[in-house]
Amino acid sequence: MFHVDLEYNKGILFARLRGNLTRKGSYKLNNYLVPVILKHKIKFLVYNLYELTGIDEAGYDALVNTKCAIRTNKGQIYLCEVPDACKKEIKKLRIKQTASELSALDLIQV
Repeated sequence: MFHVDLEYNKGILFARLRGNLTRKGSYKLNNYLVPVILKHKIKFLVYNLYELTGIDEAGYDALVNTKCAIRTNKGQIYLCEVPDACKKEIKKLRIKQTASELSALDLIQV
């Protein structure tokens, strides 16, 4: 089962992903998270993938969609704590990676 924990703090949206990001989970990102990003003009998004167990093509596409939404708002997106099982797929996204949420905070210019 896939779950997303969201936290908005100081202009930055933190999305912590848990479980296997498949077609079912990508629906949550595409139909909830992307509209929220666009509606509220969120410029900074940090994905924490520590508890992500796997990702398929639909999940990959959902991450691309959120990346496009953040770019529309002229913002920045970061991935942190990428598990070894997902590194190969995630590398194709060409999204900046950091070691932790704290290191992502240091890189974001709010």
